[in-house]
Amino acid sequence: MKAIIFDLDDTLYDCTGSLLEASRKRAARAMVNAGLPCTEEEAYLLQKKLSEEHGPYCPVFNEISNKFNMGHELVRSALKAYNSNEVTDIQLFPDVVPTLKKLAQDKYKLFLLTTGIYERQYKKIELLNLKPYFDEIIINDQEVGLLMEDSFEAIVRKYSLSPQNVVVVGDRVRGELRVAKSKGMVTVQMLHGRFKDETAYDSSNKPDYKIKRFFQLPTLLKLKDTGKTHDNLKILAIGGGTGLPIALEGLKTYSEKLTAIVTVTDSGRSSGVIREEYGILPPGDVRNCLVALSETEEQEKDLYQLFQYRFNKGSLNGMSLGNLLMTALTDITGSFDQAIKKASKILTIKGKVLPSTLTSTHICAELKDGSVVEEEFNVRAPRKAPIERVFLKSNDVECPPDAISEIEKADIIVIGPGSLYTSVISNLLVGGIKNALQSTKAVKIYLCNIVTQPGQTDNYTASDHIKAITKYLGEGILDYVLVNNNFPREEIIEKYRKEGADIVALDENLENNNVAVEVTDLIENIEQKRVLWEKQDLIRHDPEKLADAICRVYAQ
Repeated sequence: MKAIIFDLDDTLYDCTGSLLEASRKRAARAMVNAGLPCTEEEAYLLQKKLSEEHGPYCPVFNEISNKFNMGHELVRSALKAYNSNEVTDIQLFPDVVPTLKKLAQDKYKLFLLTTGIYERQYKKIELLNLKPYFDEIIINDQEVGLLMEDSFEAIVRKYSLSPQNVVVVGDRVRGELRVAKSKGMVTVQMLHGRFKDETAYDSSNKPDYKIKRFFQLPTLLKLKDTGKTHDNLKILAIGGGTGLPIALEGLKTYSEKLTAIVTVTDSGRSSGVIREEYGILPPGDVRNCLVALSETEEQEKDLYQLFQYRFNKGSLNGMSLGNLLMTALTDITGSFDQAIKKASKILTIKGKVLPSTLTSTHICAELKDGSVVEEEFNVRAPRKAPIERVFLKSNDVECPPDAISEIEKADIIVIGPGSLYTSVISNLLVGGIKNALQSTKAVKIYLCNIVTQPGQTDNYTASDHIKAITKYLGEGILDYVLVNNNFPREEIIEKYRKEGADIVALDENLENNNVAVEVTDLIENIEQKRVLWEKQDLIRHDPEKLADAICRVYAQ
């Protein structure tokens, strides 16, 4: 890849959240002044309703005019106000400038191509101070300018580029990305704003990549330059609990060849009840991974609400609907692994979810005081002696051949994040997994936890986590460890300390563990509204930052 052409609105800054709302309010005021028989608030809400019902290409003002039997003058007044040059208080997405600088350092030619009312688009570019970051900025006036096709061709000719070496980044699948795709260019959809749920006319127009955050772009391009694309990069993640679905959620940006190997030693809450009463493997962690790998973000949120729903009264009190569905599928198909395959088809997931074993077993722990506790619920229980070692209750627990095969074929193997002993190391105890990890040529990356967990990792530093993994995996097997170095406000951390937890410290022994350590920002913004994989509002890894760090390390 040699050049990148960027769209402006909802690609480099939040147009939908700022300018769009302001434009709708101006249009509402103009329509009321032109005689529309309703209030400005009603006119504003009507625009939103029509756009949500019929999509972003709906001729909203024509629809409103027809609804109230108004003439073209109403439409003209609304459009004039909507497209006013009034532009204030806009800001680039936080990671735009650092990313553009990095791309320039990597010798990409950078272009900005935006279509709209010339004066309005020019003012946006001035306010955002974009000129220093681009080789050329083209404002294509929507009234007298070139067609989008001609604009792309002009850039290619002027700079002697081949279309297949050009990347186009934008938010409109049926706009700039469709045209770029028809020219043989690589297309990247920015999932933001009005057009983020827009679908292609057909599979030939489907964007090559979809990103949620601007900083993901350099890593995607670096992977592509190494020959690893969305459809051939094989990533396998091992773990369970809340950490594994977070990793999978982010990794979907970089790969459709994802495999999750999931622990099945859970014995608490809904999974524990189903395990005891129905004699099947605990479905909770598998359920979360299936939802995380579902096709679209919107689908994932809907499925999350359905699968995570817990009954709050009666005989089903505390029971998860997703666990009941997995139990029903196990009964219908006759086995837990077939139930997973059936659920994967129903949810149209991209990738595979595999249990680390099909043998019913429990994790046990020998504590430093010499006592032994059995079952996951007790191993992770707080206020007990520290864990000396963990083991499985059964000696004949083996990993299924298809899971071993996926380990052998992987390009990247991610271990964690998640509860150190009960979600991560519990998999390493299964027969065949350790040997497969030792022999595979994949790059093996351990994702260190951000917060200690009472009962499992009290007072553990980052080095302590690495030493624990190495104890069960073997020396010299891990290639990299990712450790977070960005922490939330002190008052948030203090809430954790009151519960017996703390931030995992970056200790002085971190570089002395016979493994490369990448210390970087991996934490999610705790202030924003999030999809939670558990009831609590936890400090957790950011799916996009985490996946980008994994793939960046691999690409380098």
